[in-house]
Amino acid sequence: MVARLYHVPLSPFCRKVRLTLAEKKIDVELVEERYWERNPEFLRRNPAGKVPVIKIDNMIMSESIAICEYINETIPDPPLMPQTPQERQEVRRLVGWFDDKFYSDVTSKLLYERVIKNMSREGYPDSTNVKSGSKAIKYHLDYMACLLDRRKWLAGEVMTLADFAAAAHLSSLDYLSDVDWNRSINVKDWYVKLKSRPAFRSILADIVPGFPPSTHYADLDF
Repeated sequence: MVARLYHVPLSPFCRKVRLTLAEKKIDVELVEERYWERNPEFLRRNPAGKVPVIKIDNMIMSESIAICEYINETIPDPPLMPQTPQERQEVRRLVGWFDDKFYSDVTSKLLYERVIKNMSREGYPDSTNVKSGSKAIKYHLDYMACLLDRRKWLAGEVMTLADFAAAAHLSSLDYLSDVDWNRSINVKDWYVKLKSRPAFRSILADIVPGFPPSTHYADLDF
């Protein structure tokens, strides 16, 4: 199986899909899509004008969590969702937490202001938003630390899409050196486990012109 993924390199939503594809050992052709240019051809693939969009199994799909769950259901090994409805509910809750609340509180304030605004020529970063995102990430890291005090992985005892969702956001921010890994040893150890997986290799190789990665970004042991 070969997939074609229309993506933006630092987009956490695209990265979540890339991690899922890599974990399932699905070859993928990456096509960078400047979605803010509103290319008519891209809008035919997804009228919402958002990435990621994937072509797989002769289908075109959008919305990152729908894509990830489709991949997980069609290629069940290795599983990225747990067995029981209660456990799956917790995974979906946490995916929603990172893709909605974390994105609103943090990613949109830091990644968007510092990188996407520049790439899309929308102006200069709003310092108020940047300060707000830098403050909010501390709360989210503390919440993750609380979860990892009681669990091996974010949603329980096995790695799931919840871990990929969180790692997708944090890896994008770590590219910009916006994550204080010294705030929690549990969170840092969790990220090292994920960062060391083969599925992470292509993400750690990302380079965005004009925005060099942090010095430790691709270092598997910080």
